[in-house]
Amino acid sequence: MAVTKVQLEAEDHARDAAFKKAMHGKTAEENAGFMAILKKDKEAQSAAVDEYFKFWDGKGAGVETEQDMKERVESYATLTRHYYNLATDLYENGWGQSFHFCRFYKGEGFYQAIARHEHYLAHMMGLKEGMTVLDVGCGVGGPAREMTRFTGVNIVGLNNNDYQIERATNYAKLAGLSDKQKFVKGDFMQMSFEPNSFDAVYAIEATVHAPSLEGVYSEIFKVLKPGGVFGVYEWLMTDDYDASNLKHREICHGIEIGDGISQMVRISEGLRAIKAAGFELEFHEDLAQRPDEIPWYYPLAGDLKYVRSVSDLFTVLRMTKIGRGAVHKLVGALEMVGIAPKGTQKTADTLAVAADCLVAGAKENLFTPMYMMIARKPLA
Repeated sequence: MAVTKVQLEAEDHARDAAFKKAMHGKTAEENAGFMAILKKDKEAQSAAVDEYFKFWDGKGAGVETEQDMKERVESYATLTRHYYNLATDLYENGWGQSFHFCRFYKGEGFYQAIARHEHYLAHMMGLKEGMTVLDVGCGVGGPAREMTRFTGVNIVGLNNNDYQIERATNYAKLAGLSDKQKFVKGDFMQMSFEPNSFDAVYAIEATVHAPSLEGVYSEIFKVLKPGGVFGVYEWLMTDDYDASNLKHREICHGIEIGDGISQMVRISEGLRAIKAAGFELEFHEDLAQRPDEIPWYYPLAGDLKYVRSVSDLFTVLRMTKIGRGAVHKLVGALEMVGIAPKGTQKTADTLAVAADCLVAGAKENLFTPMYMMIARKPLA
């Protein structure tokens, strides 16, 4: 039931900027995490909740129609933009500034492992000082800052969420990296950069939001210089995934709704798409299949036995049943008395469902968040 033909959304940067100002105000510069959540404009947040959940409410696995899926795919930019209007502060509060997963070595702290995952991608791509690199779907710039510090590259971050762009720009300033980084507004399905602009391009768990992997990979191919390298950690369903199996579909649907994804596809489609875009595929591997003693999903599962520091304890504790229950009750109480905007609890609960489905998908070998592909644009 996958949607294969995609109609791109018309961009409206003035509309999006006005909504960012209305909903987020000055929280991008003044606050972070939970405190930022409490300072949103309640009317604007309610509108974002309605805009996002209209694609999902009453359209669960087993009852969704082809038309439901088509509407999500054709509204990919709106769906993703409002998802991050709602989820960004929750991500930062619970996970940090790098919105991605990683592998873990025994005795390795959470944030050390997150940074190593970014370093490994830079290493496999061969990033070197002085290169101009595009970060596709840059979030609040956590990986970009690490890439610049690690390799000395200059980075342009592309994002369709104005709030995240403002946060990333502010973080770069605070880190003393404003001369090496800039963050711009745009739809990665219709990039406005000149062809052959970048020495390298990377995407870390971001292009999953595209309605078509071939479409976004083709745009990346266009803006990459001949001989340039593209590296990606892609979210994919494995080829064990069977969309006609209701249990499989429930897991996949939970990942989609809880992570702002219009349509997940399988590994075979990812490999087909990158080749169809014109790339020469130099390396590909599902890093989640490596025989690690510590599973990549342990923080999501709230498995405290792998925690190695006090800071890690607080990160993982939030994901335990007790931690999630406490957050659910706290946010619900704050909504009830008018401190937290309406819809905050619904968003947090949806993220929790997604976490459960991500873990289930990993345990049943149906999902990977780290399918690595390293590809090159031919010289001619």
